[in-house]
Amino acid sequence: MQTSNNANRFGFRIVGGTHNERRLVDWLAAFVAYSQCDSRTQLERESYLSAFCFSDDFRTHLDATGSTKGYSGECWALWLWFDIDRDDLELARRDAVRLSYALCDRFGLDADELLAFFSGSKGFHIGMPMTVCGCPGPGRHFAKTCRRFAERVAEVAGVAIDSGVYDVVRAFRAPNSKHPKTGLHKRRFELDAVEKLKLQRLCEMSQTPEPFELPNAPKQNQQAVDDWLAATKLVEQETVVATEKRTTLHDGRTLNRSTFDFIREGATTGDRHRLLFSAAANLAEFGCGFDLAFALLGESALDSGLSPSDVRRQIQCGLEHQRGTS
Repeated sequence: MQTSNNANRFGFRIVGGTHNERRLVDWLAAFVAYSQCDSRTQLERESYLSAFCFSDDFRTHLDATGSTKGYSGECWALWLWFDIDRDDLELARRDAVRLSYALCDRFGLDADELLAFFSGSKGFHIGMPMTVCGCPGPGRHFAKTCRRFAERVAEVAGVAIDSGVYDVVRAFRAPNSKHPKTGLHKRRFELDAVEKLKLQRLCEMSQTPEPFELPNAPKQNQQAVDDWLAATKLVEQETVVATEKRTTLHDGRTLNRSTFDFIREGATTGDRHRLLFSAAANLAEFGCGFDLAFALLGESALDSGLSPSDVRRQIQCGLEHQRGTS
C-alpha cells in the first residue's frame, strides 16, 4: 500500500450532499476507513472525500473561511483518478476496461494494482497509483498536471473522461458510500469482474458495501515518468501564456468582441475568412503563436465550413499581418 506524505496528509470529507460542510480529515486514514467499511463512515449515507491531499496551508484556509472556496495552495495525491460516466452504462463499462488495460500496457501495471470502482450510478472510477510516476511532489499546479497527464493517457486509449475531477478542491465520491438516487454503493471490483460480469450482477452486488484491501504500491515506470514530465512542461507553458495575457491586458490591449464571438460561435459563409483573419491578427497583439491561435480558433473555423488548409492559411496571414504592422 502507498504511504501518505505527512506534510500533505490533510483532505476533507463531506457527509451528505456536496452542499454540506467540508470536514478536515487525515485523507489516507479516512480512505482506509471507507475501504474497510468502518462503522464511523456511515456508509448508509451519501459521502465524499477530496480528490487531492493538502498541507497545513489548507487547514489554515479551512479554519479561517469555513470553506474550501478560494484555496489556491499546494496539493498532492496518492492516486490519480479517472472518472468515466455515460448515459449507457454498458458503454461506460467498456471504456473503463479499455482505459484500465491501456494503463497496464503503457505503464507496466498489473490489473490488481489499479483501483476499479462501479460508481453506483452511471459509470466507473479508476485509480492509478502515483508511484508509477516516481511519486511527484506537491505543488500549486499538481492538479492541472494530473489533468493533462490523464487527458493524454485517455486520448491514447481512445476513451473520453470527465476532466472536472481535477479541480483542486474537487469532492469525489467515497469508496463504499451510498448513491442518493440509485441506493447503490460505490463498490470496488477486480478488473476481471468489471469486464466479465453482467451489469445486472454488478448492480446487485453493489446493493451492499464490501471491504477491500489497498493494493501494494507498484514500482516507478519510465514511461509514466516521461508522461508526467511532458504534462508538467505543458502546464508550465500554459501558465506562462496566462500570465502574459493578464499582464498585457493591463496596458490597454484587449481581445475584440468579434474575436470572442468567433471563438464561441464561428461565422457565416460570407464573413468567415475575414473574421478568422481578424481574430488571428487580434491574438497576435498578445504575442500568440500559431499553435495556440489554431487551438483557440481552429474548431470554430472548421465548424463554419472552412477547409483545414484555409483555416491554417487565414490564421497564419492574420498573425503575420499584425506582426508586420507592429
